[in-house]
Amino acid sequence: MGLYTQKSSRSGLIRAYPIPIVSIITLAAGVIFYLVGYAQYANAVWFATLVVGGIPLLAETARKVLRKNFTSDIIAALAIAVAILLGQSLAGAIIVIMQSGGEALESYGFKRASASLETLMSRAPKIARRKTGNGIEEVDVKKVQVGDVLVIRNGDLIPVDGTVISDEGFVDESALTGEPVPKTKRKGDKVLSGSVNVSGTFEIVTDRISKESEYEKIVEVVRQAQSKKPGIQRLADRYAIYFTPIALALAGLGYVVTGSIVTVLSVLVVATPCPLIIAVPIAVIAGVDRAANESIIVKSGAAIEQIASAKSIFFDKTGTITYGAPSVEKIIPTGSHEEKRLLYIAACLEQLSAHPFAGSIVSRARSSFGRLETPSRFMEHPSQGVEGYLNAKHVLVGSKKLFEAVYKKPFPTEYDEIANKANEEGRLCTYLFIEKRLEGIIMMQDQLRKGVAEMVKELDGLGITSITMLTGDNQSNARVIADAAGITSYRTNLLPQDKVAIVKEETRNVNTIMVGDGINDAPALATATVGVAMGAHGTGISAEAADVVLLVDDVTKITEAIKIGKRMLKIAKQSIYFGLGASIVLMLIAALSGEIQPAVGAVIQEVLDITVILNALRVR
Repeated sequence: MGLYTQKSSRSGLIRAYPIPIVSIITLAAGVIFYLVGYAQYANAVWFATLVVGGIPLLAETARKVLRKNFTSDIIAALAIAVAILLGQSLAGAIIVIMQSGGEALESYGFKRASASLETLMSRAPKIARRKTGNGIEEVDVKKVQVGDVLVIRNGDLIPVDGTVISDEGFVDESALTGEPVPKTKRKGDKVLSGSVNVSGTFEIVTDRISKESEYEKIVEVVRQAQSKKPGIQRLADRYAIYFTPIALALAGLGYVVTGSIVTVLSVLVVATPCPLIIAVPIAVIAGVDRAANESIIVKSGAAIEQIASAKSIFFDKTGTITYGAPSVEKIIPTGSHEEKRLLYIAACLEQLSAHPFAGSIVSRARSSFGRLETPSRFMEHPSQGVEGYLNAKHVLVGSKKLFEAVYKKPFPTEYDEIANKANEEGRLCTYLFIEKRLEGIIMMQDQLRKGVAEMVKELDGLGITSITMLTGDNQSNARVIADAAGITSYRTNLLPQDKVAIVKEETRNVNTIMVGDGINDAPALATATVGVAMGAHGTGISAEAADVVLLVDDVTKITEAIKIGKRMLKIAKQSIYFGLGASIVLMLIAALSGEIQPAVGAVIQEVLDITVILNALRVR
């Protein structure tokens, strides 16, 4: 942000934005001196404002020019320099306020937006529970060494890559791989940092230290993608490229016509592009604020500009256009009980389970039945199922393996065809047994989020010409979801670097949007023109890599973000066209007549400023 950085948010307003605030105060003090008859004091105060406030702005603009960054500040900087040389204190002081005020407004607005992201940036594994001869100690993950034994509790984020040394664990890898169904990890199986233990407690032996683990590898891919991402030329600076030469040419014409250097200053004063310096930042910040009210956090002005002009959009599947966790799709009765009764019985047992699938079954049942009975002699078998007694009858809800382990007999093979077909279609089967008899098959599947199909249709009307789903999941699961969403283009079995390659190729031709939530999406988010992260249940690294964060668990908010961006661009351009057009007319008058004095030109420019600022505020 140039002179104003995020670090200043902890200080007072004057310390955070010294130049614009002090300049406004001293300008007002000078006006008071002038009105009470002390013009010499007024000029002294204004000149001090011009010099003290103007020199840092001149230095900052010079640094930008040396870096070949030709921005809308150049004309204002030239006007400040000429005002200092000619002693035109009032006109110069007004320009100082204009130039510093625009940057301060932009900085302040983005600090407010960025503050909402702080809680999203803490997901990276930081603590490990290491087993020692004296028990279990919590240590910084950076201190974990290869060969250390770590205890992974229910709900823990796995801090480093390792090998399971307990009998088994149950791990959610969806943030890394995109597969929605948690996996059983048995003794000897590998687990990856960044995945989550979703049932029970197990132990692992460390295979890699923190900086060599899977999570850190993906973080490094994100850093590389961000460093290679081309800079985006801001809206104001794009217009400044054309307007600045016109202003300088008219200033030169004014000197030729009048032979007075004061005329040059007058032209530069009325040429100072307030629509670019202040009106555009105000429109951008108003758009950012409007988005924040919709729980959409925009991290930069470039992001809200570019999301409006995007032509291609990519969606992650699991957790983005789906809920990311299987829910009950249907129940197939295989005995004497009807579907509703089977759901009720299963939910009565599952309400005491910590398994992630249990919540889906219980939620479905509560919406239909309200209260549920409490089973007796309840027992949970981690990652396999539950058993207990309901109305004096033994009930088991779980896998084939659990049935065989509890009842000591083989699972009935006549239902294998149903299970195999379900697996091919991306569904998961859970079995319900009552008194050793199979009474029902509960089919679960990750469901399309509400409103996604309508969102896909609406995106076409917003100028999006290409919609593609990218996923690390398999072809069968992806096809079911893509068909339900109305998405005809999808790519499957993708690693993070595969997503990056696909997004990068498309971004060479058009502005792109990538929407995702998982660790595995972060590199692609950083690669796209605009990365959009699902922040409500997403990961810290995905939120950090993205340009826009949706704070609510609603992917359809992306259409609102695009609409806000388009409205912001439309109104900002209105301010630009009107403001720059009026400035060119004023420059011609000043250059050809020599009748507009710098101070008068500054006042006229301020009237123009107020007009374009009020128009920019319509974005809200």
